[in-house]
Amino acid sequence: MAGNIPRPTIERLPLYLRCLARLKSTGVDVVSSEELGRLLAITSVQIRKDLAYFGEFGRRGIGYDVDSLARQVTSILGADHLQRIALVGLGHLGQALANYEGFREHGFNIAVMFDADPSKVGLTVAGQRILPIDRMVDVVKHTGIELAVLAVPAHAAQRVTDVLVQGGVRAIWNFAPVRLNVPEHVEVRYENFIVGLLALSYYLKENRGS
Repeated sequence: MAGNIPRPTIERLPLYLRCLARLKSTGVDVVSSEELGRLLAITSVQIRKDLAYFGEFGRRGIGYDVDSLARQVTSILGADHLQRIALVGLGHLGQALANYEGFREHGFNIAVMFDADPSKVGLTVAGQRILPIDRMVDVVKHTGIELAVLAVPAHAAQRVTDVLVQGGVRAIWNFAPVRLNVPEHVEVRYENFIVGLLALSYYLKENRGS
């Protein structure tokens, strides 16, 4: 079904879930698509269209039950069960990601960690022992992990990716500033902090009228 659903729709689902969680925390039980749209700066028509890809939600004239819709969106995103992650690269960024408590809150668990630096191998970060890169294929295959986070230097990213794919990984969250070559069945999400900062710098310049 995922192949028939527009990528922007999938990208908006986490926004809906975050908004619903915020509403739930403030004691809101029912919300309309209009109110959701106002909070997210998305049209109510778009929200209803997005949700319609996955079934019938809410009641006309009443709205959505916040708790029920949050559970359904969580299930759609596959976050209703714990997903194990392989984290590769335990530099400053990797260690920050390893210690991020928000992962478990949303159903993710960094189950294994790898690094190529012998001085890091064997150390414990966030309760996990760092394993050597040369064990990656066997460990990933044995644990059945399909999701990996890449926090390695650009020059090592493709080589590490090839090994992860060999081990059975099908989804990669890549923080290395490089595009990866992967088979069609592997999904890659890119994060580049510098690109984001440069874009913000542009908007600052424009707003200053420079």
